[in-house]
Amino acid sequence: MGIVLKQSFNNILTTYLGFAVGALNVLFLYPHFLEPEHYGLITFLLSASTLVWPIMGFGAPNTLIKFYTAYNSDTEKNRLLTTMLIIPLVVSVVIGGLGIIFYQALLDYFDTNEAVQNYIGLIFLISVAIAYFEVFYAWAKLTYKSVFGNFMKEVFHRVGVTVLLLAVYFEYLGLNGFIYSLTAIYILRMLVLMVYAFKLLPPKLDFKLPHNFSRVAKYSFLILIAGSISTALLDLDKVMIEHYLPIEQVSVYAIAVYIASVIAVPSRAMKQIAMPITAMFLNKNKKQELAKLYKQTSVSLLLVSGLIFALIITNVEQLYELIPQEYQIETGIIVFLCGIKLYENFLGNCNSILFNSDYYRWVLMIGIGVVILAVVFNIVFIPILGIWGAAIATFSTFFAFFSVKLYLVYKKFHMHPFTQKTLPISILIVVTSLLFYFWEFNIHPLASITIKGLVTTALYVFVVYKMNLSEELTQFLKQRKK
Repeated sequence: MGIVLKQSFNNILTTYLGFAVGALNVLFLYPHFLEPEHYGLITFLLSASTLVWPIMGFGAPNTLIKFYTAYNSDTEKNRLLTTMLIIPLVVSVVIGGLGIIFYQALLDYFDTNEAVQNYIGLIFLISVAIAYFEVFYAWAKLTYKSVFGNFMKEVFHRVGVTVLLLAVYFEYLGLNGFIYSLTAIYILRMLVLMVYAFKLLPPKLDFKLPHNFSRVAKYSFLILIAGSISTALLDLDKVMIEHYLPIEQVSVYAIAVYIASVIAVPSRAMKQIAMPITAMFLNKNKKQELAKLYKQTSVSLLLVSGLIFALIITNVEQLYELIPQEYQIETGIIVFLCGIKLYENFLGNCNSILFNSDYYRWVLMIGIGVVILAVVFNIVFIPILGIWGAAIATFSTFFAFFSVKLYLVYKKFHMHPFTQKTLPISILIVVTSLLFYFWEFNIHPLASITIKGLVTTALYVFVVYKMNLSEELTQFLKQRKK
């Protein structure tokens, strides 16, 4: 667990740096420098790219991590690496060809929004760049070095966006220039990480298929479907809002989603290193070690994300006072979105266990059903309830998805994330959130956020330390202090 905590700590710091820059962009620069419809357009383009890239990647990132440690010879490992480089290229060429053939049909689909029509091709380019970025990121993680890749994933492009938004503000760029420059940033990010990954693990191209390729290909295909399901659940609501509501509503909802997504940072950081270790435990049949890792990741993530949840809930109204009125949203929506992110963190490395085991097929079948449910819920609720409908649909579908995965790991592996510390941590989160939510100051919102944030954090950390709710984190912090 030491290597997990050490790199996870560094990844958390890096990820939060990225989120801090992202918060500057999402909460302040985008709303003040762009019109709501332009902000909504950019959000839609990026969300659509996120929906498409898993198809381009064809499961290659996950396949690399699962099968690399399963091969014993360097020859087979090199063949696997080469194959995972080629597959996304082939798929991208096929998808690009289909896009050209059905280009007019795509234009007709977006006939109600001409602005989207002008940038359909960029969705393809950004998707390819993200797909290969994820391949090279997985490549780097094979050496158990994820910090730089995490920096590129979380910080690099957000700093680039900040620069571009400032360029818009000083009238060096218009909307068109901003969007094309944003595309270039994603391509540059991919190229930088490619150089880094190849330096860590130099490619030795071998175009022969690796041993047991049929199993590898089958896994890649199923992970493609499963990955598409995951991204669909993340961005489907924003894409469907564009279909039913004015495009500026996409930006309003995107801000709420971004605020809630801060809670997912610890999970995103920890899984970068926990995933390959989980794969190794499964490949070596180390069930006791895997069960211990499952509980430790759950407790650690619930503890850290719980503090973030409390900080958001207690300060969300003051935060929205800093945002232009046209972007403001009801607090209840934030609670819904934050709550489901907190539940996701509680699952620990549950997702890694399923995706690196033979039961990933179950995740596929379950996911298909959940996506269908999400589509139905969004179709039903958004026209009636607007953004509230999207939030309800998102909460319901994710809750169902997470709960089924939790049950599946318990049923198939006889493991669960619950410990004696789960209930006390949960009570601490609820009490802290309720205690400070109604605590108001008649002062500037930033000052109020600062005071409430410091007091909330101090109380939370004090209780955690006194009750020793996380031995691993406490020990790690003591080591860092020394």
